[in-house]
Amino acid sequence: MLRILFFLGLVFLMGLGFAWLADRPGDLVITFGGYQYQVTLMVAAVIVAAIVLAVMLSWWLLKSIWYSPYTVSRYFRVRRRDRGYQALSTGMIAAGAGDAGLARRKKKEAMKLISADQEPLIHLLDAQASLLEGDHEAARRKFEAMLEDPETRLLGLRGLYLEAERLGDRTAARHYAAKATEAAPQLEWASESTLEEKTEAGEWDEALRLVSAQKSTRQIEREAANRRKAVLLTAKAMATLDADPAGAKTAALEANRLAPELVPAATTAARALFRLADIRKGSKILESAWKKDPHPEIADIYVHARPGDSTHDRLTRAKKLQSLRQNHVESALAVARAALDTGEFKLARREAEAAARLDPREASWLLLADVEEAETGDQGKVRQLLGKAVRAPRDPAWVADGVVAERWAPVSPVTGRLDAFEWKVPAERLAQLVESLHDEPQPPRPAPRAIAPAEPVREAPKTVDDQVEDAVVEPPPAPIPAAPKPIAEASAESPQPEKSTEPADKPVSATARPAEPASATGPAAAKPAPEKKDSAVVGPAVVAPAPVLDAPPPDEEEANQKTIRLPDDPGVDPDDADRVEPQRFRLF
Repeated sequence: MLRILFFLGLVFLMGLGFAWLADRPGDLVITFGGYQYQVTLMVAAVIVAAIVLAVMLSWWLLKSIWYSPYTVSRYFRVRRRDRGYQALSTGMIAAGAGDAGLARRKKKEAMKLISADQEPLIHLLDAQASLLEGDHEAARRKFEAMLEDPETRLLGLRGLYLEAERLGDRTAARHYAAKATEAAPQLEWASESTLEEKTEAGEWDEALRLVSAQKSTRQIEREAANRRKAVLLTAKAMATLDADPAGAKTAALEANRLAPELVPAATTAARALFRLADIRKGSKILESAWKKDPHPEIADIYVHARPGDSTHDRLTRAKKLQSLRQNHVESALAVARAALDTGEFKLARREAEAAARLDPREASWLLLADVEEAETGDQGKVRQLLGKAVRAPRDPAWVADGVVAERWAPVSPVTGRLDAFEWKVPAERLAQLVESLHDEPQPPRPAPRAIAPAEPVREAPKTVDDQVEDAVVEPPPAPIPAAPKPIAEASAESPQPEKSTEPADKPVSATARPAEPASATGPAAAKPAPEKKDSAVVGPAVVAPAPVLDAPPPDEEEANQKTIRLPDDPGVDPDDADRVEPQRFRLF
């Protein structure tokens, strides 16, 4: 557009010039070779303009003829390059879509049309095609070849890093990431891998330098960078607490300033201050952290701030913590533990029960069990409380990637991820608790007992095998009319019959002969009298006559039928302690 306006302006100026000359008449006289030429001024201007235009056209024509071979070759070269880039673009799209065959064909076409030295993307397409074909060894060789070219060095390092991660070689992967970080600190994948390596090796200063580089290159937000710095400073303070308390105090205080919600930073700073005999400042830090988030580690360190304090002094400090955050389970537990150490069992019991009401979890019931054992020594009550503790939800703990740890750590023991530990209830225990509630079997129903008829007299004598067969396949018989001499009367006349030694296959008589003296070879000795659990059956069972003669007294029989299960194990519900367990009978 500007060129058109410039051309129109130039034409307009030329027109104005010619018009100006036309309005002012004049002659132009030229003497050359003895001749004198005289023309008007307007004609002379036109002749000069024509001469200039002819010279320009002649120069353009000569220049075009001179450069025509280069122009023609350039035209074909540009056309060839455009075809090559089109093939390269199609091959990259095919590689991204997972079409290994098309990617390989387009790679070959692009290499014919474009020199690989001129376009590094051809090497990338070649390596990607090898990966799609499953030839990882060839792909690694091509990535290694990219390291020689400064333009493709980072691309080769990235490819080698991914291949090492695929093979599970974390050492090689972190080596390539460290090389990439040296060349380009702004690469997030490289800096993250190098940061994990430095934290696992305990090189906290190098890790802090990497976090500062991530913050300056805006790889992470400011809040995330401060959190990472706080975690690394806390880890550094914990590592140097014993050797250099002053340095640990400086690092921990900085971590507590960057992340006041980080409990390990507050506890580490307090420990360092207590080592340096600065009880007041350390207590202030713990009190501030307790107000934000009551934590059992804060309570333990605060209560035991001075090793020489008596138990009553520790109880006073625990009560001060409770006044800072009332109606919280951790406050109640801290006071209850301190009161138990002091020997004030009533206060300990009251606070432990309050903790159980606020959050009925494992620690509350265990503390109640300790108070009960220390105060009364009632083992039954202690077992009941322990049973509640077993069934109660688990206490919160430091959890990272499914691993439960007793102490906080800066990195995950599974993945090496920084700041992975969280204070929460382990999820796997909650899942088990839910499954146990759904899968808990219903209490068994009492098995029906076979009731012996008032006059269990059979019509014909049966052997023991017949009795067992009848008990299995036959329904319970209806009461039979009384025989001339019922078994009940026979047992009354002869309460202590002697056992017989006759063979077991001899028929057993349905009636007893009380008038005759009991013989040593009587039918009663054919088979020993079965126990009560064998004589009573479930379902269509029949009571054999022989056990009726040796039946225990009613009081003893009733006592045997009732089996009271005492709460002698931690898994017994205290509400079911006095429940009578129904007696189970064995089937034939």
